[in-house]
Amino acid sequence: MNTEKSDEFYIRLREQLDQNGTWPSDYLYKFIVPTDTDKIEQINKIFDNTGAVIESKKSKKGKYTSISITVHLKNPDEVIQKYKEVGAIKGVISL
Repeated sequence: MNTEKSDEFYIRLREQLDQNGTWPSDYLYKFIVPTDTDKIEQINKIFDNTGAVIESKKSKKGKYTSISITVHLKNPDEVIQKYKEVGAIKGVISL
């Protein structure tokens, strides 16, 4: 199964962001990642020096970690770029 997002998905997302928001704006990302410090660190580096507020919480059994990131972005293209960067990390689920 191909878990990568399609171009169609990003086109629809850009349209929705354009219609439902004013830019620049804060955007909330939510990800689920296997509890692996390397993967979590990769996500943190993607948002490093952006002024992002990053919160993480381990699942009950500690197998997964949910990561919520609030960051101020200029436009929908920046939102999509970050999704693509995080999407390159294997095992990460975008919510």
